[in-house]
Amino acid sequence: MKKEKINIVIADDHQMFLDGLTSLLKDEESIHLVDTALNGEEALQIVERNQVDILIMDISMPKVDGIELNSLVKKNHPSVKTLALTSHSDHYMISKLAKGKVNGYLLKNAEKFELLLAINKIDQGEDYFSQMVKDKVVESMFSNGAENDLPELSKREKEIIKLIVSQDTAPEIAEKLFISQNTVNTHRKNILTKLKLKNVAGLVKFAVENGLA
Repeated sequence: MKKEKINIVIADDHQMFLDGLTSLLKDEESIHLVDTALNGEEALQIVERNQVDILIMDISMPKVDGIELNSLVKKNHPSVKTLALTSHSDHYMISKLAKGKVNGYLLKNAEKFELLLAINKIDQGEDYFSQMVKDKVVESMFSNGAENDLPELSKREKEIIKLIVSQDTAPEIAEKLFISQNTVNTHRKNILTKLKLKNVAGLVKFAVENGLA
């Protein structure tokens, strides 16, 4: 049975950006653009009136900003998934939205293929944070004393976390750090134990949520 289209709402306070994004997505057969909104309040009203799968939203908007909008949607419409599409790449915004259970975070300079990838991943039940966002988070975790609030990690463990979040495989990590794959796997297991996480997906999520922790 063919899957129904993904129902999307876009909220951004710049009409030109809305028009551009609408034009970008209008010919995508798998996507149905329900409506657009110029602020978070309008977006919330649209979500309340329609069947919506994904809300794509900016962060800086009048009346109700993206952080509050995400919180309200998650509270009142838990089936609706959220994707932040913004120019903000600072650690505070990323961490704040990640802790608010946003389903994705993408910067506005992303290519069309990545936006479509994010939409499809989120629709399939996965979270999507762009590599640039992950890199920002990792940088913040181990700079300016940010690691003081994390469990004690060795220098090698920190190196391995950075490479894992950068999507390097165990063989690639072993080659870059001049260690064996068994050693990489042992470090990874110890990291997960220290951070009380179950798997690598959990590690990436932890990194995003604790960018400023």
